[in-house]
Amino acid sequence: MNKQALFSLSLVLVFLFHCTTTLAQPAQAPAPPGPTNVTKILEKAGQFTILIRLLKSTKVADQINQQLNDTNNGLTLLAPSDSAFSNLKSGTLNSLTDEQKVELIQFHILPNFLSMTNFQTVSNPLRTQAGDSSPGEFPLNVTTSGNSVNISSGLVNTTVGGSVYSDNQLAVYQVDSVLLPQAIFAPRPPAPAPAPAATKAKTKKKTAAGSPDSATADQNGALSLRLSRHGFLLSIGVAVIAALLSL
Repeated sequence: MNKQALFSLSLVLVFLFHCTTTLAQPAQAPAPPGPTNVTKILEKAGQFTILIRLLKSTKVADQINQQLNDTNNGLTLLAPSDSAFSNLKSGTLNSLTDEQKVELIQFHILPNFLSMTNFQTVSNPLRTQAGDSSPGEFPLNVTTSGNSVNISSGLVNTTVGGSVYSDNQLAVYQVDSVLLPQAIFAPRPPAPAPAPAATKAKTKKKTAAGSPDSATADQNGALSLRLSRHGFLLSIGVAVIAALLSL
């Protein structure tokens, strides 16, 4: 009986020790969030199907994700909705080269994080990841009125809508029009007409004075004149001799 009691007591003590040890362990910290994925953010928001397709096909999505996850640089994405793309002239996207599609998507990305209040103090023109912000290239200009933010590419004006996502490194805002950069969509002046072909003047073949042919002609003329004179003098001489003989 004593053995059974001791055995039962041992089991109780082991159980109590195990419970005490388990409770003393600190709670595990939550798993760190996964890497930022811009297409998943847009998929979760909905109504950005065409933009997602372009981000993937141009590989710009990979560039965004790499920059956000490998550096501390922030980005701002102006995200045209599906309705914004549907308002484009038919065939607009299909008419673009692969390089132009990349530039079009990069034109909607600002290389720093901007909150809505930051738009109030930015300097124009805004530089985008498409590159040169000079007139005729890829400039974006911002105007604000109260809490309203308007963005113009010089060809398209649109209002920045509500915030789709923000984590102090990436800001995504919906825009209701596709921003068309001047470098791709601005009408170009017509190419200058080709210069008329120079007409070849018809030149007549003329014998220049002092040429070999001209010199030969002059020599022949002088010889003929001398022969004529000699003949005339010879005739006179014969006539005089004949007259003398007749006397």
